[in-house]
Amino acid sequence: MTTEETVAPRKVPEAVHRRRWAILTVLLFSLLVVVLDNSILNVAMKTIASPAPRGLGATQSELEWAVNSYTLVFAGILFTAGLLGDRLGRKKVLLFGMVVFGVGSVFSALAGSPTELITFRALMGFGGAFVMPTTLAIIMNVFERDEQPKAIGIWAGAVGLAIAIGPITGGVLLEHFWWGSVFLVNVPVVITAVTAMVILIPDSRDPRPGRLDPFGVVLSVVGLVLLVYGIIKGGQLADFTDPEVYGTVGGGLLVLTLFVVHERRSDHPSLDVRYFRNPAFSAAVTSIALVFFALMGVTFFIVFYTQSVRGYTPLQSGMLMLPVAASQMFFAPRARLVVERFGARAVCTCGMLLIATTMAGLGLLGRDTPIWVLEVLFFFQGAAMAHIMPPATVSIMQSLPREKAGSGSAVNNTFRQVGGALGVAVLGSVLSTTYRDGISDRIDAVPGLPDEARHAAGESIEATLSVADRLGPAGKDLVGPAQDAFVHAMHVTVLGASGMAVLGALVVGLFLPGRGATAKGAGPARPGAEREPAAGAGK
Repeated sequence: MTTEETVAPRKVPEAVHRRRWAILTVLLFSLLVVVLDNSILNVAMKTIASPAPRGLGATQSELEWAVNSYTLVFAGILFTAGLLGDRLGRKKVLLFGMVVFGVGSVFSALAGSPTELITFRALMGFGGAFVMPTTLAIIMNVFERDEQPKAIGIWAGAVGLAIAIGPITGGVLLEHFWWGSVFLVNVPVVITAVTAMVILIPDSRDPRPGRLDPFGVVLSVVGLVLLVYGIIKGGQLADFTDPEVYGTVGGGLLVLTLFVVHERRSDHPSLDVRYFRNPAFSAAVTSIALVFFALMGVTFFIVFYTQSVRGYTPLQSGMLMLPVAASQMFFAPRARLVVERFGARAVCTCGMLLIATTMAGLGLLGRDTPIWVLEVLFFFQGAAMAHIMPPATVSIMQSLPREKAGSGSAVNNTFRQVGGALGVAVLGSVLSTTYRDGISDRIDAVPGLPDEARHAAGESIEATLSVADRLGPAGKDLVGPAQDAFVHAMHVTVLGASGMAVLGALVVGLFLPGRGATAKGAGPARPGAEREPAAGAGK
């Protein structure tokens, strides 16, 4: 080591450094509850679509909004939440987010209609937006730079744990309790996590936040909400040429362009857009958006393949996700070792290509394909994610000054959410359109079916099976064709997901710094930033 490295003072106070692993454990609880909720909801969607009293009788559109209301609010204020954490104190913002998320979970569990569920899911998204960026920002302020890749790897691996716990827990709850229990289960986790946070987690903030930038904050919120809403609406209508869709998407892009122009000219910007000039930052952010485009779009409909086509119960569907979770949990904390040897560019590029391969591999699945094929694909998909998320996240976070960790984390999560929402919308619309084209002739051949019922039956495989069930013996002829049409639509859709992952591999391969740059560290985004104190980490 050099003399400078030997005598360099510890940036994290000793008292905080000693309990850093306990702090990380507590932060993982908050991460678990946010990710857990979405994975549970995926398993519960079929039940919620069932008529009362078993479910809420939610339509396909209402099911999508139960997911998307969370995403819309979450993505819209993520950046603002990160800024508030840097300015007001990350511990305070984290506690606020956890409490709001817990309250929203209770209200969602007690919802009496799809509209109420959509509203309370939006409240959960509001709380979750204050949790996700703050956990990563706190990690950057309680771990020294050399331990940050290991901590972030564990943080990313916790997502795999949530992926496993969510569907299995949801399946167990749905077999023994009513659908609302999948939200109520969040409450004890929130209470436990909040209690531990109050005791263990130190507060930290940007010691020199500068003046507020309210105009920039408003522009970011309005732009993100318009953009995500337009993306979601385009997926619901399966038509991105609709005026409401391109109007809101275009409006969102215009407002975000104004945001960038304003931030470049401001002497106290909310986000220094010059960070995007750093390839380690911009390429990593783009790769995360592209991989979540592919993954979220596929994850949204794979539950319908396992339940509606293959006939598995919600619990069994949850168990089928175990390979994804186990693979992520095993490989994510160890990804740093591979990066140290081969560099982030090579590791992330191979990970993206593996994602593309596994997505294309889903095209092998049919109505009677041995289920171990799906399990193998899931395992390699989890391994690929484990070798993309940690190094990409480390690249993003270590490109910024420590005191701007909240903003950096918010940008990371915002791109992930926008990419995920775009994936659900675009790939969902491809799936819906292809499915309707494949089943429409068989639905039209059913005698005595009203036009409104014909249209509803073509919306999704679940809608078709619901109509077939109501028709009794006359509807049995619809079941097989519906399953075939869905499998064909799934094959078309996963090819699109695979293509986006290939695009991500190209971006990473061309622009992410190679092994030499990684070894040196990304460095602070502005001179002298890394020599500044740890942003109040000992408060």
